[in-house]
Amino acid sequence: MTLLFISGQEIILVVVVVLLLFGAKSIPEMARLFGKGMNEFKKATSEIQREFENSTADIRKDINEVKQDLTSGVNKLKDNINTEVNSAKVDLDKEVKSIKDEIN
Repeated sequence: MTLLFISGQEIILVVVVVLLLFGAKSIPEMARLFGKGMNEFKKATSEIQREFENSTADIRKDINEVKQDLTSGVNKLKDNINTEVNSAKVDLDKEVKSIKDEIN
């Protein structure tokens, strides 16, 4: 069995050394402290994330508004271009027809 490049024998050696250094009674207390520390770390991390999201909410709102404005502007521009192209096609078709009529 290997765990993070540590074999089973090395894990047993580490456990024995920890037992000798700290004693069997203090290990559960150390585990509880470690667990409390992890909980505090998670709380702090989630609080920082919440603060970041709250502080950037206005920026995200502004970005979304700009996106909407750009999208509507691009759509209007596309419509105008399509209208002009269609108008040019109609004019060109009329000119081609008049030239054909003159030739015949």
